[in-house]
Amino acid sequence: MVGLGFGAEFIPIYQAHPNAEVAAICRRDRAGLDECGDQFEIGGRYTSFDDLIADPNVDAVHINSPISDHAWMSLRALDAGKHVMCTVPMATTIEECQQIVERVQETGLHYMMAETVVYSREYLFIKQRYESGELGKIQYLAASHPQDMDGWPSYWEKMIPMHYATHVVSPCLGLVDGLAEYVSCFGSGTVREDIAEKSGNRFAVETCHIKIKDTDLTAHIWRSLYDVARQYRESFDVYGTKKSFEWTLIENEPHVIHTAKKPEHEIAETVEVPDFAHRLPDAIRRFTLPQEIHDADHLSFLQGGGHGGSHPHLVNEFVSSVLENRRPVPDAVTSANWTCVGICAHESAMKGGEVVRLPEFTLSRD
Repeated sequence: MVGLGFGAEFIPIYQAHPNAEVAAICRRDRAGLDECGDQFEIGGRYTSFDDLIADPNVDAVHINSPISDHAWMSLRALDAGKHVMCTVPMATTIEECQQIVERVQETGLHYMMAETVVYSREYLFIKQRYESGELGKIQYLAASHPQDMDGWPSYWEKMIPMHYATHVVSPCLGLVDGLAEYVSCFGSGTVREDIAEKSGNRFAVETCHIKIKDTDLTAHIWRSLYDVARQYRESFDVYGTKKSFEWTLIENEPHVIHTAKKPEHEIAETVEVPDFAHRLPDAIRRFTLPQEIHDADHLSFLQGGGHGGSHPHLVNEFVSSVLENRRPVPDAVTSANWTCVGICAHESAMKGGEVVRLPEFTLSRD
C-alpha cells in the first residue's frame, strides 16, 4: 500500500480479504509510516518507493499518493513486475496514459484505476436496472462534480478541473460500456487570481459534451474546484425511454426515478438505493458500511458520504482479476480513455470549444 492517508482505508479490507494480504506499506514520513504499521501490524515498511517495489514479497501495489506521483509510480511498478491499482486519475498527460497502456500490453501485467463511482451503490443499482431492460433504451447521460477544494492540500490549487473528471466521466461511459470518441468543452467564469496563476487555468467551471463511440449517445459533464457556491455533489443522471434516474440535488436525500406514461403526478418517485455487499466475499462485506471507515474526518468522506460503499468492491475486483488472469474493470485502456476525456476537454476549452478527438490508443480494448 503506497500512501497512507486516504490509502489507509483499504488496508483492513485487504487484510480481511480471503485471497490477499498487505505485505508492506510505503510512506515518505517515517513517523507516520510506523504509526500506521503498528496500528495494522504490518512488518514491511518503506519510506522509499523504489525499495518497496524491489521487495520480492510484493506482487502488486495499490497507489494512493498525490496525483503528480500516479504516472511515474505506476510505470516504475510495472517495470518492476508488479500489478498496479492506482487511485484516480491515471495521469495528467496523454503521453503518460499512453506509456502506461503500452507497458501493460508489453508486460501482460494488470493495471486498474481505482474509480470509486463505478462501484458505488448508485451506479450498481442503475447498472443492474439498465441491464435488466427496466430503463429501456438509454437516450442521454449527464454528470456533475462541483467540489470546494479550499482546505484541501495545497497541490489541489494547481489542479485543472477537467484533469480530475473521472468521477463524472466513468458512470456515463461505464453504464453503456462505451468509450469516448471526441469531446467539446467550454470554460465558464473565472477563479481568483492566485488559483489561476498556480493552475494555469482561469475557468471556474468546465462543461463538456462527450460523443460516445459507436453509439448515438452523448453525455454532458461539468466540474468545478474553486469559487462556485455549491454543496459537494458527485452525481450522474440517466435518461431512458422507460425509466430515468436523477441524482438528488441535496446530499443524503433520496434519489428520484421517473417512469414514462404514468399520470403526471405519479411519474417521479423517490427511491432508496440498496447496498450491494452481497456481491462480495463474506469477510469484506461489512466494509461497504460507513461505520467501517477508518478516518471518518478525512475530507474524502466528509464530502461524499464514504464513496458509496465502493472500497471493498474495488479491492475484490483487483484481487480477483489478478487471480483469474483477466482484465480488471476498468482496465488500462478504459482507464486511459476516461482520464483522457478530461485532458482533451480542457484542451477544447482553451480553444473555445473546438472538437478534440480522443487519442487512438484509447479507442479499442482489443
